[in-house]
Amino acid sequence: MGGGGIVRLNSVCVYCGSGFGGDPAFRQAAVTVGRGLAEAGIGLVYGGGNVGLMGTVAHAALESGGHVTGIIPDFLKSRERMLDDIQETVVVGDMHTRKKLMFDRADAFVAMPGGIGTLEELIEQMTWAQLGQHAKPILLLSINGFWDPLLTLLDHMRGHGFLRPGLDPAFLVATDPADVVPMLTEAVARREADPADTELVKARM
Repeated sequence: MGGGGIVRLNSVCVYCGSGFGGDPAFRQAAVTVGRGLAEAGIGLVYGGGNVGLMGTVAHAALESGGHVTGIIPDFLKSRERMLDDIQETVVVGDMHTRKKLMFDRADAFVAMPGGIGTLEELIEQMTWAQLGQHAKPILLLSINGFWDPLLTLLDHMRGHGFLRPGLDPAFLVATDPADVVPMLTEAVARREADPADTELVKARM
């Protein structure tokens, strides 16, 4: 792990639920994100499963000609029904290895709607960025306000002085899945133009 810059957006790690959630917009957003990555020539890195939003984003990328890398721990192969059609599947021994490989293979991160696992993966990337371990863009795709409670909690932490200047995690927020690829591409280009700029604009679109 390191804080080096990114030359080009070659691959994006998408964190999302192994279920579909209660809003049909979540599934459509997964299709849009998977398709958008593939059409932009950006590889998808994800958790390797064939269920829920996780499977939807992978299938959408594949159907649009994209390259998909799935990273899944051995004990989840049956529960999350490992997707065999992708170009690369990496089976690992535990969750820690899975998350580290997903980090290593990605140039940016997108958190779609999901459960505790998705939240944990997102917060870990925010923490690593806060501690200066990476400068890869992190984007919350807040479909129909899904991530608003987290944003409120971060404001609450900020108000109590736990997210002080210089320790406030940098991230992007999109509400339209079509904005994901353009926002990440812009963030990487801005970083390439000014490697000293380690602050991502907190943006709602």
